Amino acid sequence: MNENLIKKLESKAKQIRIDIIKMLGEAGSGHPGGALSSADIFAALYFSVMRHDPKKPDWKERDMFILSKGHVCPGLYAALAGSGYFPEDEIMTLRKLGSRLDGHPSKTKGLPGIEISSGSLGMGLSVANGVALGFKLNKSSQRAYCLMGDGELQEGQIWEAAMTSAHYKLDNVCGIVDENGLQIDGKVEEQMGLGDLSGKWKTFGWNVIQIDGHNMNEILEAFNRAAEVKGKPTVIIARTVKGKGVSFMENQAGWHGKAPDKEQTAQAIKELES
Repeated sequence: MNENLIKKLESKAKQIRIDIIKMLGEAGSGHPGGALSSADIFAALYFSVMRHDPKKPDWKERDMFILSKGHVCPGLYAALAGSGYFPEDEIMTLRKLGSRLDGHPSKTKGLPGIEISSGSLGMGLSVANGVALGFKLNKSSQRAYCLMGDGELQEGQIWEAAMTSAHYKLDNVCGIVDENGLQIDGKVEEQMGLGDLSGKWKTFGWNVIQIDGHNMNEILEAFNRAAEVKGKPTVIIARTVKGKGVSFMENQAGWHGKAPDKEQTAQAIKELES
């Protein structure tokens, strides 16, 4: 893999994490844990993998990204702003009255780059299926990417959608599971265990790729491999650390939906910048 590209994407992921902390600290509310664990995925998709044009958000030939776990949208907002979809200083309006940056993505606010309103967990893969079916009907090579959380996989609709993807042989669907092992109430395995996650997806007819979700080389290789698979959808199960990059947030369920105060914000930014 190109070393310069890897370094560039690692730098983008670092900036996404810094932006997440800054905007949540300013807002005084939000969800840092899963946003930080997903930052490397956001960086890879928006700065390397997907075909998209920030100057033409509605470009008909674009790939589409569906954020199923909508509460981690600070990471998406940071990636979109960093890509040039809207001014970077607008991220500091997160969750403020009149802002286009809601606590969950809102298509109706007119923020460029947002494909769907999301946040009700379990729905994203169904949307990605519809998008991918449309691409197939149009005989287009476009792809649909859908980011889900491991806690979200406790939702039954995910598995209905998984059956649909395999039934229609949607090889242009790529699911990504941010497997950080934690949800709002604690460990995923203690709330509703997922068991053999790789085996489940395989049984549902999916191609499965397991990676370190913080290893940019593995991330890019997984997306490349997914694009080559024909006849079945692919899911990338990315093992991650909730709150990645901030010592006092890492692997702490309490930081699922709590914003840092001023001192914590300063400390987190210092750690991320070092």
